[in-house]
Amino acid sequence: MTKLSVNVNKVATLRNARGGDYPNVLHFALACEALGVQGITVHPRPDERHIRYSDVFDLKNSIKTELNVEGYPSSAFTQLVLDVKPGQVTLVPDPPEAITSNAGWDVKANFDFLKETCSLFKSHGIRTSVFMDTDLSQIELASKTGADRIELYTESYANNFKKNAEKAVFPFVSSAKFAEELGMEVNAGHDLNSDNLHFFSQAIPELKEVSIGHALIGECLYQGLENTINKYLKALQ
Repeated sequence: MTKLSVNVNKVATLRNARGGDYPNVLHFALACEALGVQGITVHPRPDERHIRYSDVFDLKNSIKTELNVEGYPSSAFTQLVLDVKPGQVTLVPDPPEAITSNAGWDVKANFDFLKETCSLFKSHGIRTSVFMDTDLSQIELASKTGADRIELYTESYANNFKKNAEKAVFPFVSSAKFAEELGMEVNAGHDLNSDNLHFFSQAIPELKEVSIGHALIGECLYQGLENTINKYLKALQ
């Protein structure tokens, strides 16, 4: 079964809108764990506009499932990861001002940087994943950086799912198979939701983990946390 890692950034966004500590990010993460979620994801940004660096430490010290920390490997982010030592770090090529991640790495242009970063994190026992588009030539280069996994950027699949699901998922099926042949495991995330997740996960047996935040948190507002988590876990069966 593909693991579900819940991205709790949007909970932090809601908290920060009023200041204080409500809703509490850690309490929400623990509630997700209690319902069967297998991981928690955070994407701290330099301005801490949603997840604060202190949240990352609180989560690592309290959750029992795997913590996945996403972000651009700036010096501050790199030090945070080395201090926290999460189970997984996902390297994302977004600049500080980006609203959300919107592209995979150009590995060719950043090869030495990614190789050095992957080597550093792996030397500390941290599994390293690289956020990628479905370009096979770029995925091949990613395998040479020493990354353990890739995370496929799934916005194009989500946008085209209702038009033609088979066509929308095809590049991801090919990319996942190719990555596995190269010795890397495969994660996925971005705009996956309860409508398109089951089809995606069934089409890609190599899929180890999906990271979902925006859609899942939004659905909680309408259907409640327990119903929403159960629906996502069922979609992955």
